Amino acid sequence: MSKLFVIPTPVGNLEDITLRAIRLLKEVDLILAEDTRTTQILLKHYDIHNRIYSHHKFNEHQTVERFTALIEAGQSIALVSDAGTPSISDPGFLLVRACIQKNIEVECLPGAVAFIPALVVSGLPSDRFYFEGFLPVKKGRRSRLLEIASDERTAVFYESPYRLLKTLVQLSETCGLNRLVSVSRELSKRFEETIRGTLEEVIRHFTTTKPKGEFVIVLQGNVGG
Repeated sequence: MSKLFVIPTPVGNLEDITLRAIRLLKEVDLILAEDTRTTQILLKHYDIHNRIYSHHKFNEHQTVERFTALIEAGQSIALVSDAGTPSISDPGFLLVRACIQKNIEVECLPGAVAFIPALVVSGLPSDRFYFEGFLPVKKGRRSRLLEIASDERTAVFYESPYRLLKTLVQLSETCGLNRLVSVSRELSKRFEETIRGTLEEVIRHFTTTKPKGEFVIVLQGNVGG
């Protein structure tokens, strides 16, 4: 079983994990976690007692060789992020690529990812869409917003509460105030909420209601062509 297992973890509700994921987290030789403190909460909940090491965006360049060497030596490793699927707006890509380059088997389990439920409950077309992740903070942001405005597909973004309103306003400047949008927060958690409407309506909501939690923005495509 010497391979890399990429294991999705719940985005909020701890029950949103597969039976196979729980079994593998118990069986592998070690677990790589984005934040060991966050992952320990999940492991404790499911009575998992396994070795756990940090593997995050600030050290992954330095640790990739060490962990691929361990797999080549016969060990099995599980890679998890704080929430959702590793490599999707989270660390993981570098380790997966290094394993593939070394002909190490990589297996990714199906499981939680935040943008899928947000897309489904948005009520916007989900037959053709693209996942943007986080928009550029500075360089290239304006040009990317203009590209998004002209794309006919539904667009999906992640955004922090601190930049949510600014992003919505900038989208309205390139897409128009009447473009439909759906904004979901705290998915699968106690205070899960989705606000739907035009950009103008949703901007008005978050102007009077302070954004709290982690957000997924789902934006209608350019239906006008």
